[in-house]
Amino acid sequence: MKKSTRGGDHKKRRRGSERGSSGRRSSGDEGSRGQGSRRPPRGQPRSSRELRVIYEDEAIIAVDKPAGLTAVPVEGTNMPSVWALVAEELKRIGERAYVVHRIDRFTSGVMLFAKTERDRDVLVKQFLAHTPEREYLAVVRGRLDAKEETLIHYFRRDGMFQKLTTAGDYQGARAELRYSVERPLRSASLVRVMLVTGLQNQIRVQFAVLGHPVIGDRKYSPAEASERRIDRVALHAVHLGFAHPRSGKQISIDSRPPADFDSLVKALSLPSREKR
Repeated sequence: MKKSTRGGDHKKRRRGSERGSSGRRSSGDEGSRGQGSRRPPRGQPRSSRELRVIYEDEAIIAVDKPAGLTAVPVEGTNMPSVWALVAEELKRIGERAYVVHRIDRFTSGVMLFAKTERDRDVLVKQFLAHTPEREYLAVVRGRLDAKEETLIHYFRRDGMFQKLTTAGDYQGARAELRYSVERPLRSASLVRVMLVTGLQNQIRVQFAVLGHPVIGDRKYSPAEASERRIDRVALHAVHLGFAHPRSGKQISIDSRPPADFDSLVKALSLPSREKR
């Protein structure tokens, strides 16, 4: 990530927002900032070939994760990771990066980090309680029977895979999500998914079980190896909402789908006369 420009209007540097009685505020108004800190607000959004910062203040930083980059380092490899890039950048200004949650390697979108252990612990408790708003856009095969539905399954972790199991399995975990169909596509559907729980690969597994795998997901649908319009899982973390770890105000962060995702949707779009 390129180093940010100091100074400037901090309100312009982030696409996320704070919702509360006082409306939007710059990072200089946040929580503990009044306790003697004089660090100037950051300027325009930082970016690099791999990462773009979409929200940052003294407690947290959110980046737009590209597909293909792992969330955290993979043991035994020298593969780059989102955490490593964020940590390296923050280290230059005397700050640290702590992992709050993860998204799959081949999924793109919003990923959040804390800057202190205390902030991380507050945020992790929210994720364990399933209170953050976590929304994804996905392109799945076929037309779904219901335009809106709640899916509940039980899965057991088997190596790097999630396997379908039953509620009575003591090693199983409950997976719940809600979805709504945004647009019907040609032999596919664009859906908005709201995670209730947050298991690894959850969205991919639950739609694969329905017989509507996420396009490009070779892991849970080997037939997707023949897909040529996108070379990764057609899944994007589009929205993250949570309570700020210090002020308690609601933070809302959004990410636009990248070009490869938009290109897939365009390629599968129906002529106007066929849309319903």
